[in-house]
Amino acid sequence: MSGSGARGSFEGRAFLVTGGASGIGLAVARLALQRGAAVAIADRDAEALERAALALRETAGAAGRMLALRCDVSQGAQVDAAVAQAATGLGHLDALVNAAGVDHMQPLDQIDDSEWARTLAVNLTGPMMVCRAALPHLRQAGGATIVNIASAAGLVPLPGRSAYCATKAGLIMFGKALAMELAADGIRVNSVCPGAVDTPLFRTSYENAPDPEAGLQKIRDRYALRRIAGPDELAEAVLYLSSDASSYVSGTAHAVDGGRSYH
Repeated sequence: MSGSGARGSFEGRAFLVTGGASGIGLAVARLALQRGAAVAIADRDAEALERAALALRETAGAAGRMLALRCDVSQGAQVDAAVAQAATGLGHLDALVNAAGVDHMQPLDQIDDSEWARTLAVNLTGPMMVCRAALPHLRQAGGATIVNIASAAGLVPLPGRSAYCATKAGLIMFGKALAMELAADGIRVNSVCPGAVDTPLFRTSYENAPDPEAGLQKIRDRYALRRIAGPDELAEAVLYLSSDASSYVSGTAHAVDGGRSYH
């Protein structure tokens, strides 16, 4: 493993970032490329994936070090194919970031089985399948890292978000258990728990409200810092956990949430 720190060089590192076409995943991919890594992004949204690939290939020095892969993480066959393509195309795989996710806002008595199942499939089963498919490559690389993007909603609940909160809390505990399981292989596993981050997924939580600005202010008021984070702020935390700077950190849930989980 050659990453010297969150702001250091990632030369020689090969990342696979799911949900890499937008939001936190795209920010992680961009910063990793800028710091010398090779990166494969995977996403189910073909149009967003094409736009992200074009933007990332324009990153200084990124030519030949970036792959864009169509993949729905809830589909096992697509996951297996994308992971294999990433490892082959990049030459190896030693950093995995599970950023793909969906939100769901609905009272429990209005959720049907298919909506619950979809949230579970993307937010929890998907990261499990990606980790499982990547394990042979991560073990072979040595000193590998896994970072799962969970949520502050997996630490402190929100009303009307039972499906989302349950899957994100499950992802945190999945990461802790996997960290114990993979410690002997030298693979570190951690979770990042964002608060409100200015991403397309986050905007859906208030844009359709009767008064979007009032809805956004209500969200801000949950946070000690009274503001919404930028995706790059979360990407910095992910890269820290993917670097040698965090070499003694595993099995943790890092709240990068502007103080929401204690406020």
